[in-house]
Amino acid sequence: MLKTSFAILLTSFIILNGCTSNTRTTPISPTPKIDVEKIEKKVGISYQLLYPKDSVKNYLKLLNEQDIALVANVNRADKAFLKNFDSIIVPVDKNQKILQYFPFPFYATFLKDVEKIIFFSYPAQSFAAYQNGVLVYTGPTSMGRKADMTPTGLFYTNWKAEETTSTFNDEWQLKWNFNIENKLGVGFHQYEMPGYPASHSCLRLTEKDAKYLYEWADQWTIKGTDDIIAHGTPVVVFGSYPFGSSKPWLALAKNPNALTISETDLEKTASSYLPDIMQKQAERDSVK
Repeated sequence: MLKTSFAILLTSFIILNGCTSNTRTTPISPTPKIDVEKIEKKVGISYQLLYPKDSVKNYLKLLNEQDIALVANVNRADKAFLKNFDSIIVPVDKNQKILQYFPFPFYATFLKDVEKIIFFSYPAQSFAAYQNGVLVYTGPTSMGRKADMTPTGLFYTNWKAEETTSTFNDEWQLKWNFNIENKLGVGFHQYEMPGYPASHSCLRLTEKDAKYLYEWADQWTIKGTDDIIAHGTPVVVFGSYPFGSSKPWLALAKNPNALTISETDLEKTASSYLPDIMQKQAERDSVK
């Protein structure tokens, strides 16, 4: 795809010490209509801890592709990495919707007036997208490693690029990138998921999840090179990861609620950001 003048304009002021630079873009597409199937409550998902490596390999040989994909998701990894793990968690019930296997609440009534918002949990290494307080999408992520931690706080989606080149290594091609911190070059995008925080500050996703958020979230609207007329979708990155300790999701084998994020927890995380979110939402709606 040829670079558009708009893409080139944006690229000119991306600082190169970040995770990505904008090199290939697609036209802004309308937000896909989402059919939200409301789930009244979460079911109790039990997990087994499986180890050592040989047992993991043998177990995976017994699974079909669908179940392998699920096991990879709950272990925050691509399936190619699973066979090399010394231990993994395995859900006893593999027939639930994906929303059941991740820690975010199905409803957040305090967000009922927020059109769209995305949360990234550092300790749970998972993300969640809400539309007017209803969880519409969720999945695993691989955030910044200890040496290059992902910044936490409130951000907004800026520009997006179907394919970008990493500024850390020009051999790294990143798909479905959506920038959330322009000066630092931080964004969420598709890249390998090794089952722990491994990125250079960005928020890695599976290709399926990255493509979904790429289409679902809104870009900013700017005038000139740096005059933001309307911000994009709010993104809240929160919590801290216990580097040097066991992967937090392995604790699910003993306690199925080890990672649970309640509606109250989420409200405490986001409440201080709501005035800014609502103000920028009003500005965005007025531009539309």
